[in-house]
Amino acid sequence: MSYPHAVTDRTHRLVSSPAGRTHLVERGSGPLVLLVHGFPESWYSWRHQLPALAAAGYRAAAIDVRGYGRSSRPDAVTSYRMLDLVADNVAVVEALGERSAVIVGHDWGATIAAMSALLRPDVFRAVGLLSVPYTPPGGPRPSDVFAGMGGEEEFYVSYFQEPGRAEAEIEPDVRGWLAGFYAALSADTMPAPGAPDPHFVTRGGTLRERFPAGPLPAWLAEDELDVYAEEFERTGLTGALNRYRNMDRDWEDLAPHHGAPLKQPALFAGGALDASTMWLADAIEAYPTTLPGLTSCHVLDGCGHFIQQERPEETNHLLTDWLASLRD
Repeated sequence: MSYPHAVTDRTHRLVSSPAGRTHLVERGSGPLVLLVHGFPESWYSWRHQLPALAAAGYRAAAIDVRGYGRSSRPDAVTSYRMLDLVADNVAVVEALGERSAVIVGHDWGATIAAMSALLRPDVFRAVGLLSVPYTPPGGPRPSDVFAGMGGEEEFYVSYFQEPGRAEAEIEPDVRGWLAGFYAALSADTMPAPGAPDPHFVTRGGTLRERFPAGPLPAWLAEDELDVYAEEFERTGLTGALNRYRNMDRDWEDLAPHHGAPLKQPALFAGGALDASTMWLADAIEAYPTTLPGLTSCHVLDGCGHFIQQERPEETNHLLTDWLASLRD
């Protein structure tokens, strides 16, 4: 596969991990920065950060999370619980010959990064969170929370729970579905205020019915969309969706850590127009207690969910300035 506008001098590697094999793309030398993507993306979501971090003196490695891209895709739904994803990240650090790393994640990757830092502070010495704020494990069972959202409509996380259901919507036209999903959550193409919310599904309906009709968001060129579409056309969406299907298992697995603060040096950056930032505003306000190591916190005006792609230069500056502060 050719990668439009991709980094040069990059190295693709497959390393052993509990998943089987984890695919990663790395560039640069220096302290290791592990980059973890969200749904529905891949290592390619970090294409703008890899060269910037390398130029700033870091060894940047962007993985395909298990179930995505060139990484292994175990069959069992239970193989996608958070404890397994944390173990994959630890194995990647070890396979790269390092003893520690800074971990940075976006969307689901932010939660994976946070849990990696919480469970393995010996390996992950600092954590950067993009778009999804840190919330300590605990609280009500997730499935109960999601079932109570939306009233007559169904929250998308609940919609994703039944194996095969969302796949039946997405996989007949992966490229079109991805284009609509990315547009629905991007600042310049998201539905206007008052339009049906794309995070919810009409009972018996589909998410795609809520996606905006129109052009791609400005951050995504047609050939870049092709990169994402080609991977998911090859792999299907089950591995990616299985992450959502383990949220109750995670809640049980992480019970010993309910309410635990994340103490390492931390960065948070989100978009002011991102539902994740708006819905979890209380989580951001709680950072003095839940994220006491926070040293850099930013909410970018006019930005949607895909922060490192919508605002690559600004995100790069935030990351490199924060990483430099860790060296002081």
